[in-house]
Amino acid sequence: MARIIGGKAHAARLKRIRSSAMVREVGKAVYAAADYLSTEAALSITQGAVSGKNHVPSRPGEPPNADTHVLDRSIRTEKTGPLTAVSSASAPYAAGLEFGTSKVAERPFMRPAAAKTREQARKLVRAAVKRVVEGGTL
Repeated sequence: MARIIGGKAHAARLKRIRSSAMVREVGKAVYAAADYLSTEAALSITQGAVSGKNHVPSRPGEPPNADTHVLDRSIRTEKTGPLTAVSSASAPYAAGLEFGTSKVAERPFMRPAAAKTREQARKLVRAAVKRVVEGGTL
């Protein structure tokens, strides 16, 4: 008869994967990643921007340059479920800037922020899973 070495430890790891601790830890990591995306999007709008009479609009394809700060201050992160979170901008013209309109070329700020923060988000979630699987969080 074969003897399995480490079977109990492996069974314990599998149990932790399905635990509420896993959902809690990964949920926190997902929210942190979404918040990181929101921060990066807001920074892309405000860095180098000048408000008032010296304001210079951004060029098509670049993030918008803040003038009134309505757009960058409208960017929020919201937890939408145990393992989900959303980053969004609620300014009335946010979608028009992000995707362009028939009159204005796109000036994306969320999509570049998502691309820039994607690897960091993966690292956050991997670290959360690792903490739970290795028994650091129960």
